[in-house]
Amino acid sequence: MKIFIQNMVSLRCKLMVKSELEKLGIDYKSIELGEVQLVKPLSETNRQKLKTELHKLGLEIMIDKKAILIEKIINIVVQMVHHSDELPNVNFSTFLSEKMQQDYHKMSEIFSNTKGITIEHFIILHKVEKIKELIIYDEFNLTEISYKMHYSSVAHLSRQFKQVTGLTPTFFKSLSNRERENIEDL
Repeated sequence: MKIFIQNMVSLRCKLMVKSELEKLGIDYKSIELGEVQLVKPLSETNRQKLKTELHKLGLEIMIDKKAILIEKIINIVVQMVHHSDELPNVNFSTFLSEKMQQDYHKMSEIFSNTKGITIEHFIILHKVEKIKELIIYDEFNLTEISYKMHYSSVAHLSRQFKQVTGLTPTFFKSLSNRERENIEDL
């Protein structure tokens, strides 16, 4: 049995969910971003206990199919941008359609209507946060970052970065107080 968990977007979230499952004695097969594969269905008592404990951590068990779809899209974007060594070499709409085995336009419409933002803009926000992280770590120059993040040029990366942050990447790098957004808040 699978349960879907909203706001589960980081390794830390996975560890917190694992800890709660173990505290409650709930057996699981796997824990991924946004979903847990259980060994057997939850009793209503365990479902309520888990729901309460996860709520304390800012996580929610989801039942609504649209909410589950949106959370899956969010988790794919987070996984792709923040937790993968390399972005896919295909158009993201193709990547998402194949991964979800659903029509991209249908998913895009549901996502936009629910979140108030397009999937494309959501991806851009995450890419900009990843770019901030890479700039702060100072392991790559802007040319390497633009290549790593699949931008056609440094100018394209800089233009998107400035549209989102109001700053150029170079100016951001020069700041002493470089602030990043929490992934959960994007």
